[in-house]
Amino acid sequence: MDVKRTGVTLRPTNSRVVIRPFEVPNDNRVEKIIARVAALAEADVERLLEGVMQDFRLRHQRTREFFLHRFEQVRKHLLTDQPLSENRRLLIGSYFTLEYALESAALFNPSMVWHPDQSGLPVGSRRFIVSLRATGEGHISSITFRSGVIDSANQIKIDEPTRFVVAPDLVPNVLYEKPLFYRKLTELGIDGPFTDLVMAALGETFPLDDLSRAVRNVLRHNRARQHEFEPIAQTMVVLARANYEVRFDARLNVSERIIFPSSPTETNGIEDARFVRFTHPDGRACYYATYTAYDGRVTLPQMLETEDFLHFKVSTLNGPEVKNKGFALFPRMVNGQYAMLSRQDNENIFLMYSDMPHFWYTKELLAKPTYPWEFVQLGNCGSPIETEAGWLVLTHGVGPMRKYAMGAFLLDLNDPARVIGRLEAPLLEPNADEREGYVPNVVYSCGAALHGRELVIPYAMSDYASTFATVPLDDVLNAMTRA
Repeated sequence: MDVKRTGVTLRPTNSRVVIRPFEVPNDNRVEKIIARVAALAEADVERLLEGVMQDFRLRHQRTREFFLHRFEQVRKHLLTDQPLSENRRLLIGSYFTLEYALESAALFNPSMVWHPDQSGLPVGSRRFIVSLRATGEGHISSITFRSGVIDSANQIKIDEPTRFVVAPDLVPNVLYEKPLFYRKLTELGIDGPFTDLVMAALGETFPLDDLSRAVRNVLRHNRARQHEFEPIAQTMVVLARANYEVRFDARLNVSERIIFPSSPTETNGIEDARFVRFTHPDGRACYYATYTAYDGRVTLPQMLETEDFLHFKVSTLNGPEVKNKGFALFPRMVNGQYAMLSRQDNENIFLMYSDMPHFWYTKELLAKPTYPWEFVQLGNCGSPIETEAGWLVLTHGVGPMRKYAMGAFLLDLNDPARVIGRLEAPLLEPNADEREGYVPNVVYSCGAALHGRELVIPYAMSDYASTFATVPLDDVLNAMTRA
């Protein structure tokens, strides 16, 4: 097959930094830091603050706003109620703030979808968004974005990213639906008297504050069972905080938006988002992305939903078959149900159906490692792509020396449980320029796109940087061994 490497490369850079809270782990130390700043003369405060702003004002947007927000978060540690000047509040906030180089270690595992705005382009060109896993200090991963255009000759041009990176604002007063929340609690095995008492105090929809208040009230009225009930209470609040919404300022460039870990389930990273443009039966389109939340011990599959890449809804995936990694949603409903690829056993690809996108109860085996280059394990490289010949699924296989290669198979359009074609040889393997990196000998993608009759594959090179390849769709289909 005529697979063309484009030479377009997205590399990590140390200069893209996001402003983040600096969490001092000891309350006594927090109080000491604040006390030292509080003891400064006002002239010294002004001088020090000017130096901080001079160093950092051109590296971030809304720096003053962030410093004031951080001050409010540590205000409880003040020793008196004496009012402080704005400059002193800003300076205190700066001591509890840091820069995080979000992609200093790697920029990899890309997923490509067509941009919601296709205006102003020449005939035959399309604008796209690529999501990437950005990894920085402490190997904490987040989701970052790039945009670009592919023209009628399949030439790819990436829009130059700006130097700014901005985390979104949490949407206040997100409402939870009681039946869905209770269903998830039941699946976690924490239904019982405490759960029933808390849920009885809530409306059919409720914000996090109401849940936290109800949990505290039930604990207070059941002091004799507090030791038994506290772990349940903590799990309920953690579950709620894992379902949240964020919003970016519409003026931000696509490259300036970063989805950084926000909930307790994500403290050590948001990994390998697989974006897909999903068309609902009524014609409404949105973008879903399945990803892996990691708290340092447990991986938890979760889902993003957006219509504009500005407002994102984050939800847990639920059900007994929601485990492990590698979930990838089909781009539309199939035979009246949502359909998803998965890999619960670290080895085989499964097919799942559900009447709700966030709850998954059953699976069926779809494909096993079959060829030598995939004997260790098989997984998907993003959501299936609909073609007239069937659902095209890009895969990754792991072979000798833990070498990753990309392959493909074809599923029946009306019955995706039927594999009707498969590549016996890899579609793409790491070449000499791609095999060196954080994890050597790996090519990996989280989602490709079809541009006319050309398959456009963004892929990571050894978990370090990302690039693109193109290949005619017909070449891929013709190379398949048909079942």
